[in-house]
Amino acid sequence: MVLVEKIKSNDRLKRLAHWSILIPNQARPRRWIKWFVNPLVHKRGAKSCIRRRTRLDVVPWNKFSLGEESTIEDFSAINNGVGDVFIGDRTRIGLSNTIIGPVKVGNDVRLAQNVVLSGLNHNYAEIDSPIHEQGVSTKPIEIEDESWIGANVVIVPGVTIGRHSIVAAGSVVTKNVPPYSVAVGNPARVLKQYDFETNQWKKI
Repeated sequence: MVLVEKIKSNDRLKRLAHWSILIPNQARPRRWIKWFVNPLVHKRGAKSCIRRRTRLDVVPWNKFSLGEESTIEDFSAINNGVGDVFIGDRTRIGLSNTIIGPVKVGNDVRLAQNVVLSGLNHNYAEIDSPIHEQGVSTKPIEIEDESWIGANVVIVPGVTIGRHSIVAAGSVVTKNVPPYSVAVGNPARVLKQYDFETNQWKKI
């Protein structure tokens, strides 16, 4: 901890540490970080699977965990550079998903193909400098247990998808979705909710 604090308080050491961890002008960690450091820092549950063609851009200064019996399918990209990424147990991250922290995905969740969960936004207030030089802001995304997110869905920073909810394919979710709901559209709106008194899904 003393070394970490010393690095954080010294800009020169901080830049050196950053350079030694990340490939310059890229969001990718160097191979020695991926092979030797991340396996010691990040958590993988029993029987979990990260497919060979997954792009795992995870760094040691933020958390990443993949739960038991969970899978990240090929061509997906996982990035915890600006926020932790937690994926629960028995969860399937589908083909070509993009997850940029801070993101928390619960247990028994299904993400279909081409889903984007990004807790990151680029700042743009200053008009006399490029947007990519103005830093970023973050708000956590949470997908609660047992939810199903359809293909080509985009979920923006700060949104929570409630337990056992469904987001229809192609939706853009800009507001929270309550538990036991079905949300559809761009921007997504809730069309159905489960009524525990009648034990039926009812239209809103």
